[in-house]
Amino acid sequence: MASSGANRWPSNSPGGRISDEQAARLRERARFVRLETIRLISIAKVGHYSSVFSCAEIFSVLYYDTMKLRQGEPAWPDRDRFLMGKGHAAVGQFPILADLGYFDKSWLDDYTRLGSPLGDHPDMRKVPGVDFSSGSIGHALSNGVGMALGGRFQNQDFNVFVLLGDGEMQEGQVWEAALSAASHRLSKLVAIIDRNGYQLDGKVDDVVAIEPLDEKWRAFGWDVHEVDGHDVAALANLLRAVKADSAREKPCCIIARTVKGKGIDYMETEPGWHLGYLAPEDEALAREAILAGAQ
Repeated sequence: MASSGANRWPSNSPGGRISDEQAARLRERARFVRLETIRLISIAKVGHYSSVFSCAEIFSVLYYDTMKLRQGEPAWPDRDRFLMGKGHAAVGQFPILADLGYFDKSWLDDYTRLGSPLGDHPDMRKVPGVDFSSGSIGHALSNGVGMALGGRFQNQDFNVFVLLGDGEMQEGQVWEAALSAASHRLSKLVAIIDRNGYQLDGKVDDVVAIEPLDEKWRAFGWDVHEVDGHDVAALANLLRAVKADSAREKPCCIIARTVKGKGIDYMETEPGWHLGYLAPEDEALAREAILAGAQ
């Protein structure tokens, strides 16, 4: 799947099924993301726990199984690209980028401190491994369309993955980009929707209803799949199959059904944890809950 020096747990083949050992490692990396998110937010004193926890398995599968990457080479021209619409989840992305050797792990210890390149949202000008600076919701898919077109024009063989929040579906620019991607038959473009059901103001469908989401994306000319976003084996197998499908001429949308705040029971039921801070004693309990929930 990847050339020498690529990510450490590559697929056996582009369309191969994931092994039990690989799935266990991906679950461990998702726990790593959650634990590091807690640690980094303890430095910042405020952060987006629940938004990261809903996509921890998505991060793990993309970076440690799906994407074609090289350890320590964030600017490798043939790498797969990753863009994140829900940029407030960057606190869960940064530990992975350090783990892949894109920058020194000591950077994490100064997360959001004065002078640190690591802020609440990802900045491609400052953070090696970040392909898109996101903050204002709704722009990531448009940029993903541009990158996929650029790869085609330059005869480069890379895929573009875009992680979107479900509340982001309320942005008109997302649907303009979806139309454009289908019109250009961007088969190297994959959108993954973190369908956790909540946004800052409450339940997504109470703010502006977005269902039937699958039918809408199909109507816009995309191949559509749905998956349990916390099942690393199901997600990895689906993404492997998508990458291996050389006959596909459409862009692909994956609706990942997730739980906001996954792993911490009260975060799963209280939307106020979109942004918050754990006191030291609560932080310790949260770590225990994540480790106790290890599969």
